[in-house]
Amino acid sequence: MNETLKAEELEERRSRLRRRMANSGMQACLITQNVGLYYWAGSMQTGYLFIPVQGEATYYVRRSLSRAVAESSVRTVPLGSFRDFGSKLAADYPELFEKGGRPAVGADLDVLPAQLYLRLQEAAPNLMLRDGSAIMRQVRSVKSAYEIARIETAAAAAAAALDVALGRIRAGMTELEVMTILESEMRRMGHIGLMRMRGYNQEIMTGMVAAGEAAAEPSYFDGPAGGRGLTPAAPQSASRRPIAAGEPILLDIGCCIDGYTIDQTRTAVIGELDAELMRAYDAAVRILRHVESLLRPGASPEALYAEAVRLADEAGLAGHFMGFGADQVKFLGHGIGLEIDEWPVLARGFSEPLEPGVVLAIEPKFTFPGRGVVGIENTYAITAGGFRTLTASPERLYILPSGS
Repeated sequence: MNETLKAEELEERRSRLRRRMANSGMQACLITQNVGLYYWAGSMQTGYLFIPVQGEATYYVRRSLSRAVAESSVRTVPLGSFRDFGSKLAADYPELFEKGGRPAVGADLDVLPAQLYLRLQEAAPNLMLRDGSAIMRQVRSVKSAYEIARIETAAAAAAAALDVALGRIRAGMTELEVMTILESEMRRMGHIGLMRMRGYNQEIMTGMVAAGEAAAEPSYFDGPAGGRGLTPAAPQSASRRPIAAGEPILLDIGCCIDGYTIDQTRTAVIGELDAELMRAYDAAVRILRHVESLLRPGASPEALYAEAVRLADEAGLAGHFMGFGADQVKFLGHGIGLEIDEWPVLARGFSEPLEPGVVLAIEPKFTFPGRGVVGIENTYAITAGGFRTLTASPERLYILPSGS
């Protein structure tokens, strides 16, 4: 992105936030989280971004100031003493604080540590901090053409890496060996080596490669499959378990380029799946096709989820849909962009209609304890006329040779 376009894009993002602020009765927003700083200022240096409903935004930077100045598209100044933050804001925005006023300021309270919140209240008692996280997430849920292009770039890298890995999988290889191939290939193509999550205590690796019963092992991770992982210190994703013929291999991978992430899942098997797992895989594909038929501006996220649950129930697989038993998750998909768990979520309680620019990862999966997980996942961009698939990997059950 050239610098002129970058400045225009970032200003448009701030303008959309200002409109949401005004409708919510807020006079400004204070952004503290790295991803939010990058999204609205263009830099991820440590500091605080103050965006008033009217007037120029200011980025108060602790470190690195020189880098923030070079990267940011807004007024960028040193933070100075944190104890003086409130008085600095009052000096920079006198119209908000005239006659001792306490402006209502939305903050990203869903991710702001409690200790920092208390320090902010002490340093800036002239702010009436409110939870602005919902409006921030709503603004970020609609992607620009630039953002969608970045996700497509990540999708192309993930597809190329998956193609290489599928050509190398053999019985006896460990899940970790397969993941190493995927990560190495994607890093060569610009994968930054991590994918960000917003949820508290939620972490994600480059995704998950897991086979047989290891894929079906539940974990704290808020998804339909956790994976055994390497140790209790990393209880998700790939393990050192060898892959055997005849068991489903779940290849749920992401790739993050320029901060933007693709999320996709393909199922593979060395030899062939048994009849029940094959039936479940076919049901996952049918659910995805049906949801695609409803995927357009105006569609309700919670209605799409309800349709998926209905089809899983009709297939006699409701107990295995998106996990098993107490470990089932109650969603079908999620927004994705700078974070992997963005809004909207295809789940109950998300009724705001989809609009053009929303990007969703939709992932119908079925879990069978002791046997494995099968499913499919694509990432989609909602368009004015429907949707566009961003995932580049071919859609099929990958049947791998059983020879050495």
